Amino acid sequence: MIGLNVELAARAAAGRPVRIGLVGAGQMGTDVVAETAMMEGIEVTATADIDPERARAVYAIAGIGSEVVRVTTAAEADAAVAAGRRVYTTDYRVVVGMEQVDVVLEATGVPEIGSRAALLAARAGKHLAMMNVETDITVGPLLRWYAEQKGVLYALAAGDEPAACKELFDFADALGFTIVAAGKGKNNPLDRHAKPTDPAWAAEAGRRGLSPNMLIEFVDGSKTMVEMAAVSNATGLVPDVRGMHGPNTHRDVLETVFCLREDGGILGRMGVVDFGVGKVAPGVFLIVRTDHPRLREAMVLRDMGQGPYYTLFRPYHLCSIEVPLTCAMLEIVGKSNMAPLDHLVSEVFAVAKQDLRPGDVLDGIGGESYYGLIDRYEVARAEGLLPIGLAKGARLVHEVAMDRPIGYADVVLHLPSTVLSLRWLQDRWMNGEVSGAALLAELDADLT
Repeated sequence: MIGLNVELAARAAAGRPVRIGLVGAGQMGTDVVAETAMMEGIEVTATADIDPERARAVYAIAGIGSEVVRVTTAAEADAAVAAGRRVYTTDYRVVVGMEQVDVVLEATGVPEIGSRAALLAARAGKHLAMMNVETDITVGPLLRWYAEQKGVLYALAAGDEPAACKELFDFADALGFTIVAAGKGKNNPLDRHAKPTDPAWAAEAGRRGLSPNMLIEFVDGSKTMVEMAAVSNATGLVPDVRGMHGPNTHRDVLETVFCLREDGGILGRMGVVDFGVGKVAPGVFLIVRTDHPRLREAMVLRDMGQGPYYTLFRPYHLCSIEVPLTCAMLEIVGKSNMAPLDHLVSEVFAVAKQDLRPGDVLDGIGGESYYGLIDRYEVARAEGLLPIGLAKGARLVHEVAMDRPIGYADVVLHLPSTVLSLRWLQDRWMNGEVSGAALLAELDADLT
């Protein structure tokens, strides 16, 4: 993203700021609005949230003094923005349909809304910046492909761990290093069975200003699985084992841990995604290898160690704060900083958090019913495992014991569902059962 500061200053001088339409005015979305208030050449012109007060309040929290008005149509919103106002709404379709929006930023964390917003944004000719990683790991390849067919770009937003990992990956890959492992630090102790109703966790969530469910999706490991699946699907790296290793380690010794077993480490292969518990967070890391004798000498002189394994470490990830840079990159440079490949490499599937019985309804990520685990896509597909992005609202038809993966055969899925329809189409497309032309026709017809 070198040079974006100059480009943004030029947009500001020309009176042509990059205009963001925000879908989802929660904690992360509010941070984005506040950050753009400190930047040149970029602004959030419209916000959408099911809670109108939350959608309105983000401007005041950000310290933006413009007049703010509530709107119900895209035309009404465009007229208000053209007159110098900021707008808010409860209908994300208003934001997506606006002419006074260049980039749609999806920040709900809800796969159903994320998939709908992405489709509509592409059809409306809007670039999409995706903070909703749960949507990306479920139907990201299809959404990226559809955006390209419509002449726009799809990107996972900068600042979160996946994009920070991808930044390191691209750097090392360009230099010709062998990629051994990409990973992140987990900043909560891992407790697969943690529940939002536990008084201790509820109190901790309150202390951090989070909803209990948001905290629990980090504590039970689901969010880590989701984030590293996004890295996997964008790079081709795979989990070495189901659920990854997740050792307790330290940033200063990562290259001695995430290396091959025959070299004293924990890995059965190179080219993996993983995570570390302990003194690694809030950073992300990339373990690389070179066996070139001259370069190993050079790495010693750069205080990188004796090799052949080396740690590249980014000691921070400014989730939500870095996001506007992705929006600027999409609109000004015409490039995506991170997007999935044309197929899923990894899957995150639901695992019972407690004994489940017929009639039970799965509540959601960070809830009482299930946690997520990562494995290779082909393995999860062969075993018929339920993707975590499709699990919410599914009703059990079979008993599932605690810590057993939940399969498609164990549930009746919640219908109707855009994300479920897209997932079905994506699976057919990835397996060569439908052509690109037929896929485009089905997606366009669905939107109609």
